[in-house]
Amino acid sequence: MIVVKVGGSAGIDYDLFCDDIAQLVTAGEHVVLIHGGSHETNVISEKLGKPPRILTSSQGYTSRYTDSETLDIFAMVYAGKMNTRIVERLQKRGVNAVGLSGIDGRLLEGTRKASVRAVIDGKQVLVRDDFTGKVEKVNASLLHLLLDAGYTPVLTPPAVSYEGEAINVDGDRAAAMVAAALGAKQLIILSNVPGLLRSFPDESTLIRDIRYADLEQALGFAEGRMKKKVLGATEAIAAGVEQVIFGDARRARPIWNSMNGEGTVIHK
Repeated sequence: MIVVKVGGSAGIDYDLFCDDIAQLVTAGEHVVLIHGGSHETNVISEKLGKPPRILTSSQGYTSRYTDSETLDIFAMVYAGKMNTRIVERLQKRGVNAVGLSGIDGRLLEGTRKASVRAVIDGKQVLVRDDFTGKVEKVNASLLHLLLDAGYTPVLTPPAVSYEGEAINVDGDRAAAMVAAALGAKQLIILSNVPGLLRSFPDESTLIRDIRYADLEQALGFAEGRMKKKVLGATEAIAAGVEQVIFGDARRARPIWNSMNGEGTVIHK
């Protein structure tokens, strides 16, 4: 069982990534994929005259402000264009992929936040009209049903609240919950950098090995979206996943390379 999260930033080569999944599935591996779509969402949002608004917490974590209109754009890109095109790529390679959002079958379920605390113009404010939350439950039985029937699940936010509302959730933290729910030993998180860098964006400063006990210190090196990836790794290992790898989705065989120790390896 391999659980893979691939980001949605600019520079990721989805063809190389899908080539790798096809080789792994052909070799008999069960793969569950969770994907993002942040760059494409930003592009579409700008074209629609609704430029993205990013909220930053006092701890430096960033998230997309998601009102009702933004949630429509988010769902259109993630569960629409991105999910469909990734499934299409896999089908062309002989992988019988099934695209699902977290809402389908209540695959990814959690609480919608009553408010989001953010720093705006140097002041802490509460944002209340925000459709965001955190994945707390995974419908593992549905995923096992698909895997046992020979399908490759391709998952994407949004998730669903306990009240049935669509909510924007962080993909890296959602992937951590999926990996834990499926009992995966490894969670591979791929993006447009080779791993966690000690001095971003200098790729020669790649940190190759981190112990779980040192993850809090590693947060000091994380910039931007990497902070959420480190947080997701922390949650995955705390929930029983033995190893989390940050790998490079810009090169050939990104999953295979990560499984074999390339990138940043985080372990108990």
